[in-house]
Amino acid sequence: MSGRLELIKLDSYRPLRELVFEALREAIIHGRLQPGERLMEIQLADELGVSRTPVREAIRKLELEGFVVMIPRKGAYVADITLKEISDVFEIRGALEGLAAELAAERATEDEIESMERLLVELAAVIEKKDLEAIVEIDTRFHETLYASSRNERLSQLISLLREQIQRFRTKTMTHPARMKIALEEHRVLVEALATRDPALSRRLSQEHIQSAENSLMSLLAAEEKKGKRNK
Repeated sequence: MSGRLELIKLDSYRPLRELVFEALREAIIHGRLQPGERLMEIQLADELGVSRTPVREAIRKLELEGFVVMIPRKGAYVADITLKEISDVFEIRGALEGLAAELAAERATEDEIESMERLLVELAAVIEKKDLEAIVEIDTRFHETLYASSRNERLSQLISLLREQIQRFRTKTMTHPARMKIALEEHRVLVEALATRDPALSRRLSQEHIQSAENSLMSLLAAEEKKGKRNK
């Protein structure tokens, strides 16, 4: 576990437990803490430079959000998500993101739509450069802008949580330029529907985008699983 986490930078405006929670969640999302790996409070506290109390609180919150599982008499482990669970998440995301897009078509400001258009220009540039970190960052900003445009804060929170739960798997598909270029075009037609204030079309295009993303990810994961079985 050594070397995969950075010391917590104290922020006087935010509770330490929140900073620890975000650090551990990011480590899980980006694969520095692997599925099935045991989370040892003492080691985590030492590496983050904090006491065990905020680590324990962060692990409890991670369990509530599906990133960690607690096994009786054994401890806390990074959750390992099955293909069925990923499919379930996408099914829910499709419905929720479709609703968000429908509401955004009715409620988004012109500035928000222009912001999404600008983000797509940025996204196209980093896709050409194959800058994975920038692709993830800009794609996240695009979706967050879309969610905010729905003017439904609880809906935004629910979708963001679902995205985060499978972010460690989504980054796999982002390493493939062909998939990212398809996703970019899917985003473009969605923004066009938002700009024309077409709620029904916006919902359908958003749901189709999620279905396309699921198909790509599930194919990749199934291929990796098959390869793993052959190598055993």
